[in-house]
Amino acid sequence: MIEHRVRVHPSADRLPREDQLAWKLAEVAAGTEELETAGVDMAVNRVIDNAAVAVASLLRRPVAVARAQATAHRAALPGASVFGSGTRVSPEWAAWANGTAVRELDFHDTYLAADYSHPGDNVPPLLAVAQHTGRTGADLLRGVVAAYEVHVALVKGICLHAHRIDHVAHLGAATACGLGALLRLPTEVTYQAVQQAVHTTTATRQSRKGEISSWKAYAPAFAGKAAVEAVDRAMRGETSPSPVYEGEDGFLAWMLDGPSADYGVLLPGPGEPRRAILDTYTKEYSAEYQAQAIIDLARRLREKAGPLERVRSVVLHTSHHTHHVIGSGANDPQKYDPTASRETLDHSIPYILAVALEDGGWHHERSYAPERAGRPETVALWRKVSTVEDPEWTRRYHDPDPERRAFGGRVVITLDDGSVVEDELGVADAHPAGARPFDRPAYQGKFRTLAEGVVSPADQDRFLAAAAGLAELGAADLGELFPAVDTEAVRAFDATLPKGLF
Repeated sequence: MIEHRVRVHPSADRLPREDQLAWKLAEVAAGTEELETAGVDMAVNRVIDNAAVAVASLLRRPVAVARAQATAHRAALPGASVFGSGTRVSPEWAAWANGTAVRELDFHDTYLAADYSHPGDNVPPLLAVAQHTGRTGADLLRGVVAAYEVHVALVKGICLHAHRIDHVAHLGAATACGLGALLRLPTEVTYQAVQQAVHTTTATRQSRKGEISSWKAYAPAFAGKAAVEAVDRAMRGETSPSPVYEGEDGFLAWMLDGPSADYGVLLPGPGEPRRAILDTYTKEYSAEYQAQAIIDLARRLREKAGPLERVRSVVLHTSHHTHHVIGSGANDPQKYDPTASRETLDHSIPYILAVALEDGGWHHERSYAPERAGRPETVALWRKVSTVEDPEWTRRYHDPDPERRAFGGRVVITLDDGSVVEDELGVADAHPAGARPFDRPAYQGKFRTLAEGVVSPADQDRFLAAAAGLAELGAADLGELFPAVDTEAVRAFDATLPKGLF
């Protein structure tokens, strides 16, 4: 791996494009050729994972709205497929609809380092463009692996959250690179597309603060759509704000650490394998990733704690991120509000910990139901839960060794007689370093669970067979990656929505 130093340069420096980060990222895309079996297998897992969470979200309002917008933009053949619809649409609109479906339940993959990410968000725009341009399954896999490589490198090297910039700014760049690899574009074209994507997808983190809205699901879909459009313009010869990262009025200088900014981004050198996808991990539960280990921990503590009406307080000792973003350190009263949105509740570790202690598990729908959140005994327990930052857990969160990195915490339950029950867990059971890491059968099981009642058993089998053979799929076969669903039920739900412009 080669570390590239990235800092602000005045315009007078005339920084050569070959020395700019956007160019280095584009070179990674252009150099992605031979793929290792492990990386291909993991990319297949993530295609399965994305489809699982997408079909489970088809009758949720944000997904239906995105789908309605997309299907109003029918494409001349070939176009691209949309989950839940038989209509082929323009690829940027397929990226929009499918990206929203994948993200809605907050239930697919994650990578956490200096910043946060859901690299599976790269897949919908890549699949849409692959379909529309007649690329093969092997081409799609090359694009996915390249996108993950760039996404992970940016998340390791450049922290956005410290400046309250939403993490989709890294997603736009990664998707542009994935598209460059998929289409085998020249480095110059991908370079221009990366800069356009970064410039147009930089936004604040207010989308994940306070009363969190449905835009949380739309944000990565917007970045994917913007990246597709940026690639289209770049292929037509259009240029971009440059250098987008290093410029004196650019991303680093005014959005991040300022004129003295200096970052290190590790990227593979020529001929090095692309293995970053192997560092990423999926979710067993539909909740913010830092809640995964805490749900597992709550299942263990439930037996030890006894009757929960005896609980005086529950304190989670955890990392800076967990405390300040999804914990009581966020100082968001909405995180304790029984009438809060689902998007808010899945970013409330006090709520998640209370419900997991009561139920001994987690369900992507039942655990967020308004009647579940409003139970008096749940609300009483919920308001006894708080979080504190523990410097040791913050250190473990940022440990450079993936084998030692931890995203969990220590839960201390004090009972009404003053006795204490406590336990800790570093990573979720499903994490690669956890008690039962997710493997192909686990991904397939997650798909079957979420597809139950939505996709027939025979069509589940057909989809899983197509995904397993993705490397051999021809251009005409990529539609098999969209499981067949009851489109009449989807259309009936869509008909209940108010109309917009399209």
